[in-house]
Amino acid sequence: MRKNSTKSTGGRVKEEPYRINEKIRAKEVRLVGDNVQQGIYSIEEALKIAEQQGLDLVEIAPNVTPPVCRVIDYSKFKYEQKKREKEIKAKAQKIVVKEIRFGPNTDEHDFNFKLKHARSFLEEGAKVKAYVQFAGRSIVFKDRGEVLLLKMATELEDVAKVEQMPTLEGKRMIMILAPLPKKKKKSEDKDKE
Repeated sequence: MRKNSTKSTGGRVKEEPYRINEKIRAKEVRLVGDNVQQGIYSIEEALKIAEQQGLDLVEIAPNVTPPVCRVIDYSKFKYEQKKREKEIKAKAQKIVVKEIRFGPNTDEHDFNFKLKHARSFLEEGAKVKAYVQFAGRSIVFKDRGEVLLLKMATELEDVAKVEQMPTLEGKRMIMILAPLPKKKKKSEDKDKE
């Protein structure tokens, strides 16, 4: 019984992102790599050079004329590419936005309760989208909503900066707060000494 050469991708062969060895279509290539005399070679010469070193010829820049090929171990090359992509993903920050809702007539206790939550969200590194929801005729109190949001911004100025000032969008007045960048630990250690 003969094994299928397809991977478990629904019967389709997974295509490699780079052309290697005989799959390179160009007649001439610019050769780069370690232990290689860099320059422009015919595809046959480039393949011979790669074969002599026991390595693969990998097309790394197909859109230039002539295409750039590298003499390298292809499995090692793929591993390094995956590793580089993982590092880039790890460095990219995921921004979380938490919402806090007020009414135009929010009393002091509710305000302080929500303020405490906003502070904890900001300390965790999340942005806070605070808004005052106006229902029915309460839209006439939009100045109260703005005062409420600005009060919140001043209370949280030690942990946050205002990214968007209060703006009225429909029946909501929205303000966005972003956490302040965290201070380096070295400066904290010096303060303790």
